[in-house]
Amino acid sequence: MRKLVTETRKKPRTVIMHDPELDDLNTVLRYLLYSNQFETEAFIYSSSRFHWKGDGQGTLYNGESEHTDHGLGPRASWRWDEKVQFIEAAIDAYAKCYPNLLIHAEGYPNPELLRRRIYQGNVAFPGEIEYDSPGSNIIKQLILDDNPEQLYLLTGTGQSTIGRALKAIAAEWKEAENWPAIYQKVSEKIIIQSFGDQDDVYRDYIAPNWPLVEFRQMATAIWGYDARRVALPQDQHYLSAAWTKRYVTEVGPLGALYHVWGDGRQMHQDDFTDFFGFKNVTIEEVIQLGYRAWYPRIEEAGSWISEGDTSMFMNLIDNGLDAHLDASYGGWGGRNDLDIAPDEYASKDYASARWFGYAQRDFAARLQWSVTANYQEANHHPKISLAHSAQIAVSAGETVVLTALAEDPDGDHLTGRWWHYAEPSTYPGKIKLLEETGASHSNVHLNQSVVSPASFERQRSNQFSQNFVCKLHIPTDAEDDQTIHIILEVTDFSEHHLTTFKRFVLTVNNK
Repeated sequence: MRKLVTETRKKPRTVIMHDPELDDLNTVLRYLLYSNQFETEAFIYSSSRFHWKGDGQGTLYNGESEHTDHGLGPRASWRWDEKVQFIEAAIDAYAKCYPNLLIHAEGYPNPELLRRRIYQGNVAFPGEIEYDSPGSNIIKQLILDDNPEQLYLLTGTGQSTIGRALKAIAAEWKEAENWPAIYQKVSEKIIIQSFGDQDDVYRDYIAPNWPLVEFRQMATAIWGYDARRVALPQDQHYLSAAWTKRYVTEVGPLGALYHVWGDGRQMHQDDFTDFFGFKNVTIEEVIQLGYRAWYPRIEEAGSWISEGDTSMFMNLIDNGLDAHLDASYGGWGGRNDLDIAPDEYASKDYASARWFGYAQRDFAARLQWSVTANYQEANHHPKISLAHSAQIAVSAGETVVLTALAEDPDGDHLTGRWWHYAEPSTYPGKIKLLEETGASHSNVHLNQSVVSPASFERQRSNQFSQNFVCKLHIPTDAEDDQTIHIILEVTDFSEHHLTTFKRFVLTVNNK
């Protein structure tokens, strides 16, 4: 009998860049709950066209940024309080939860270590890359160090701090004899995962001068202010005040810091673009008070506002989808191409929105870890082990059998589903799954709301493990190097319905 193996991977090295907007704070709070899965090298405050600090000398900025969108003249700073410390505040909340989090998963970083890794990047003006900053210096150091692992530069703001680091490397080494080797090292080592190009630094400097650096566009609507527009019908309740209050804002120090509609808070004093703290008013009344109503209505108090930049790290989460391997694979942070939505959901955002419910349930479970000092009193993810590799060479006409063993650490009953993820597959046809054992087609766990404590009775299984088997036929017209992606998802029957995935990639080799 072949030994079953639960695959592990090295933690991705990450640098996290944010500007001071409420959605960035919410993103940092979620990131910290997953920080056991990352090697966090730095948190960096950086500027964008929406937030910039100025040079501290009163210099007026004459270029374009959000202030010019509002018809305003030159400014010395824009939507940046002098003593902004929202990353520090998030880590302070994390520190209070740290002992509990360690009970539920290994690898959570010491909060003191994270505090020492906070830097100020290029924050003076949008797109400024002429001067070094502590943030650009640490990025430069990390890029040039001897660690061969990929370095993910994750930015929910502009890319000025990245641009300055690259420009400083070029200035120092471009005339050196070994410049070609350094240039190749830099180009291969970093991957930029960015929510857009919020200061044009990628367009104007990085892309022309570093064209081999991989850039992954991670802008998604599902994690932003427009989430209600793109969330699937069965996932709309994850944006509601009832769900958010119960599973987020009332759950410990991290939840208490999370911004929601009508909470009476602003990230910056007298910020006329931030009217999300209001409740029991109309949008017309907000406008009369002098606010710029760039969002069309006042939502339910206590409900979701935004985590606009969360998608920049979601594909690095170790959930079994392996979306970090290739931008075309797709995962909780979306995909670099379109997924085909169901007929009733025609949206280009389906590639990210299809995963929102899974991610929200996962978030809720981890928040519960943060306030639970006993392992047995919280929910944990099913584990999937394999008897064979998830990367399989196949031939046209062959019948393939995929097998996996799933176990639940809490003894919860498990349901599963096999499906063909057609969009990242390069074989263009449909794949029929001939036989599925141990899997359920009901999908009730995907479409139902989380049940209330009064009615919920956890279903424990006498079996702590379950086999899942899938048989499929490789089409006879499959050509060499074409791929077929098959997903196994295993969900526990618990309050949060936690799901673990396994992606099988079948590559045709007819030789």
